[in-house]
Amino acid sequence: MSLFLNRGRTLRRVLGGVALAAALAACGGGTSQYDAFDPGRVIAFGDENSLLDADGKRWTINYVTVDETTDVETFACKSNPIWVQRVASHYDFAFEECNPDDEVVKAFFRAADGAVVADLEAQIDAQVAAGGFRSDDLTTVMLGANDILALYKQYPTRTATDLKDEAAERGKALAKQVNRIVDLGGKVLLSDLPDMGLSPYALTEKAANTDIDRAELITALVDAFNEALGTNILIDGRYIGLVQSNTRTKLMKKSPGSFDLDNVKLAACLSTAELPDCNSQTLIEDASNNTHLWADDWHLSPRAHYEIGRLAIARAEDNPF
Repeated sequence: MSLFLNRGRTLRRVLGGVALAAALAACGGGTSQYDAFDPGRVIAFGDENSLLDADGKRWTINYVTVDETTDVETFACKSNPIWVQRVASHYDFAFEECNPDDEVVKAFFRAADGAVVADLEAQIDAQVAAGGFRSDDLTTVMLGANDILALYKQYPTRTATDLKDEAAERGKALAKQVNRIVDLGGKVLLSDLPDMGLSPYALTEKAANTDIDRAELITALVDAFNEALGTNILIDGRYIGLVQSNTRTKLMKKSPGSFDLDNVKLAACLSTAELPDCNSQTLIEDASNNTHLWADDWHLSPRAHYEIGRLAIARAEDNPF
């Protein structure tokens, strides 16, 4: 069975045991029976980790096959889906940017390449100007990675403490905008930041500098951001479901075999194949679509997107939206 086949939607679910603990820890949940949320649209906010370009390419490994006879390459935009594609396809929704079956478009991008936390306000404003939010809108938010990289690059001109404080402020600012989406009527699947201190970029920085452990600094910035984000969002599972990408990436690093990963340190894409132009024909030796945790220096692989998407779908099903 394909790794990327959709799971059937659960019509009703009762939270209990570990699921209850996870739901309470991740923004809401309850013990009563309820009707599963049936969204009318999916709207993706954030940066390139939640985005397809106009041709359907994504900032991970794009799925390309080559005809052995003609050497013609064929790109399949529905294969190697990013996490928001998985969420949308779970509800049989399609994005205009990847709609080979000409389905009715019910999923939309507000996310933008290179976006930082400060850009989310304008993304929300654009949605408001386009008609606003509906009570059955399911929005996704993953944002802050570009902020963390920009902050890290200011070390050692700025102290680690100062940078962690600003990372926390940016997490708080993101929470404010997430709460604004709720106030405007949308339901939110909010992903915290994966542990970028595990990325090839962080490991390269660690090897190149002897002053402090640079990978640990990046992790500390991510942790400060995520903590402030988690403590400033509306803690109510009827409106926000927290997708714990950070915990999952740590687990994938700790136990790669459990996720069929062969490599959790190196980037799968050749350095000459910059995202979003990396595909399954431009990978390093022994890499494939799902063998690595990281696609490039800090963007996640399709295997990682699969895991985050799976968590997001479970949160959408488990939370009493």
